[in-house]
Amino acid sequence: MSQPPSHGQVFLQLVHDSRMHVLLLKEPREEASGPDPYIKELASHGHKATLIPVLSFKFVSLNTLADKLFQPEKHGGLIFTSPRAVEAVKMCLEESKKRKEEWSKFLRDQWNTKPIYVVGKATAALVQNLGLTPLGEDTGTAEVLSRVIIEREDTNIPPLFFPCGSIKREVLPTALREKGVPLETLTVYQTSEHPDVEKNLRNFFTEQGIPACVAFFSPSGVKFCLELILRLSGDRLTQIKFAAVGPTTRDAMAAEGLCVSCTAEKPTAEHLAAGISDALL
Repeated sequence: MSQPPSHGQVFLQLVHDSRMHVLLLKEPREEASGPDPYIKELASHGHKATLIPVLSFKFVSLNTLADKLFQPEKHGGLIFTSPRAVEAVKMCLEESKKRKEEWSKFLRDQWNTKPIYVVGKATAALVQNLGLTPLGEDTGTAEVLSRVIIEREDTNIPPLFFPCGSIKREVLPTALREKGVPLETLTVYQTSEHPDVEKNLRNFFTEQGIPACVAFFSPSGVKFCLELILRLSGDRLTQIKFAAVGPTTRDAMAAEGLCVSCTAEKPTAEHLAAGISDALL
């Protein structure tokens, strides 16, 4: 008859399990089929991942956004630096059958004669779903994208239209303004703390214990839940590796005194999973 595991064996098993557990502080990817790509990619590296949304979004100014979208002749192109901004466009177009028809018949093609700048593959994929052709999906950050735009655009173009969030960083607008590239911004969504983030984090730490790695996906995520994670971790904080999806998030983490173990080379599931796996070796 097999012997029950000793306390030491149980402790080692718990440590082993926790090494494999990654906490992702992001909302699930809204896709009809299959798991979130970050969960899927981490699983392929042998890690169990849990998603906890830390941000809540409210869409605003959609009528104004629709007016802008239906006047492409007044703009030199579009800029999208977040999936949420593209979702706002999609909501505008789905507001009525007439809008969808006009978009499909001629508006989409009119916009496609102009540059559609994006940051990241997730945003690029949503832009493609609208029938638009994205530029710059490999840039990774708004700072790098701004350099691409400055290289391509003259100062005498109609303003580029930039639908954005309420707490966007000013890196891109500032860079374009300094080089004289016209830009028109419109806040189309507001970001706030997810109403269930504290409850969900407490439940996670109670049920799963200390994770091997915590990955942040935005400076807002750092702002809204870092303090709680520090409290829940207590004197076992040093067991956790901290990962960032990109340099902007890494800088926000470092500003709070966190030791960042890895930063994804690009903001993709593949690059973040590879970085986390290396950090957990």
